[in-house]
Amino acid sequence: MSDWFKAREGRRYTVASADKSADLPDGVWLKCPSCKHTLYQGALENTLQVCPHCTHHFDMSAPDRVLSLADEGTFEETEAGLSSLDPLRFSAKKSYAQSLASAKEKTGLAEAVVTGRALLGGHPVVLGAMDFRFIGASMGSAVGEKIARAFALAQAEDRALILAVASGGARMQEGMLSLMQMAKTSAAAERLSRAGVPYISILTNPTYGGVTASFPVLADVILAEPGALIGFTGPRVIEQTIRQSLPKGFQTAEFLVQHGMIDEVVARGDLRESIARVLDYLCLGDVPDAALGAACPILTEGGDE
Repeated sequence: MSDWFKAREGRRYTVASADKSADLPDGVWLKCPSCKHTLYQGALENTLQVCPHCTHHFDMSAPDRVLSLADEGTFEETEAGLSSLDPLRFSAKKSYAQSLASAKEKTGLAEAVVTGRALLGGHPVVLGAMDFRFIGASMGSAVGEKIARAFALAQAEDRALILAVASGGARMQEGMLSLMQMAKTSAAAERLSRAGVPYISILTNPTYGGVTASFPVLADVILAEPGALIGFTGPRVIEQTIRQSLPKGFQTAEFLVQHGMIDEVVARGDLRESIARVLDYLCLGDVPDAALGAACPILTEGGDE
């Protein structure tokens, strides 16, 4: 984790623009795909990668996500060295081994998910975040194993589990080994539920495929960021299959909350406070009474008057 802090100090940026013809200095500016404003890359760090003009939520790395949610200085990474092998020796345009090496070099991560212990609002939690930069945050054997171990750790230590999810789905380069992670992580979620340990998922843009169809939607509380696209397969594929037009905004977080599929859409800057508030009610015994009373005045003497 300390390496991530060092990396942030000397981070080099790349341009992301909805307009491929935009003449922007390399590594300094990007254009918001929603409002088209030109933004300074460094300034976005102060807004949690949210456009200050239109509140468009840009992608967020797993390390930055962890830092934005955990109480300062409390995150301790677990399973840091766990990473995928290449059991099928898969190769398309380039070999899977090359794709893994490239993703590791690009992100500085061993895999597409980061997990660990932390405090959130004073509550001991197991915290995890997926990183779309790493092969589309696809779920292979290592990602599934790290997530399953996060569930097991939360159960063993009676810590609430918080998972920030983004993914393109199952990692095709691992074949059936990838698909079986859907069952493994879902079973782990069921065991945690039976143990009575709270589980909160945060669906971010994009969350698709076999990941959507497994552990994220089994949470006790399902949150999503504004504008996040969430589904099993893309809308164009669905329209071609059913030969019907889909409703406006189909598969957006806002559409799903209106139809009861998720519990609440929460802006990135409000996520930590919102999750802490949920934990205040679900985890009454793991923070000092004074702190609990401050967070939940209704639970203190005279608080319901």
